[in-house]
Amino acid sequence: MTPQEFEKSLSKGLIPPVCYLYGEESFLVERAARMLLDKAIDHSLKDFNFNVYFGNESKGVDIVDSAQTLPMFAERRAVLVKRAEQLKAEALEVLLPYVQNPAKSTCLLLTGTKIDQRKKFFLELKKHGELVEYKRIYDNKLTAFIQSEALGHGKPIDSAAAELLAALIGNNLQELSSQIEKLLVYAGKQARISVDDVRTMASSSKAFTAFELAKYLGLRDLHNSVRSLDALFLNGEEAPMILGALTQHFRKLWRVRELLDAKKTDADIGRELNIHTFFLGETVRQARNFARSELKRIFDELYRCDLASKSGGQPYSLIHGLVMGICRDDLR
Repeated sequence: MTPQEFEKSLSKGLIPPVCYLYGEESFLVERAARMLLDKAIDHSLKDFNFNVYFGNESKGVDIVDSAQTLPMFAERRAVLVKRAEQLKAEALEVLLPYVQNPAKSTCLLLTGTKIDQRKKFFLELKKHGELVEYKRIYDNKLTAFIQSEALGHGKPIDSAAAELLAALIGNNLQELSSQIEKLLVYAGKQARISVDDVRTMASSSKAFTAFELAKYLGLRDLHNSVRSLDALFLNGEEAPMILGALTQHFRKLWRVRELLDAKKTDADIGRELNIHTFFLGETVRQARNFARSELKRIFDELYRCDLASKSGGQPYSLIHGLVMGICRDDLR
């Protein structure tokens, strides 16, 4: 069952007797678990009808005992097993007969990061319950995720605003969700969330400053690059985050530069690299500031800075030297 099918089923009030939610996206797994539990049990009677176990601590017997206990003053009870991927083989053997014949008055929910579908336990679970995987959302899908989240809260977000938010926050769904909630409050009675809303809300964040640093380096603007770098270090940002943001930005510029050298039009570049028209002109303009040979040297310097910062070098001095080299054309 896909996450979409699972959530649609939940909206219809269909509660599986046994369910395993798993995957790399822990934020989505945890949110889906909350959705299921909200539907499965009466929260006013939660103290009587809800148990939580951890896979690395359970032998399975305690889980089965709780799952077979009748609910008190309610239609259903729920048993949650966290870190279920850490259940030992012996515990899975104990749980197997229950999974094959689960109690109708219990929702047994397991959450984890992975499963082994070759094991009999998971084959039986799939027959008698639900296995739902929440795969990692890749960067090129973040804009769609943001738009879906905002719309789910009752307010659409402009595609350019969603792309800017994705560029600022990156692939951190927990932080993205938090920022979307703030934007909904900030936008108030506006019909939509705009780019200006995102810029205003994010302007004081570390992510925005890192985004600015990357932009000013792309423009070879030394004054504003140093200002942005200073702001990042004053805010306590660490070198790996800064270098990661710069690497991602210059990787995009390299791909744009390759397409420019191949005589592709701006429109072609936007389509091929999935760059929103709102950002396309500026991205192309930055890419034109660098030859591919320069970009290669910049990646060499980024790698050198990363190694040096992890080997006792002074992060600020290392990255400041990198910024000076890029903006003053020292890497030509």
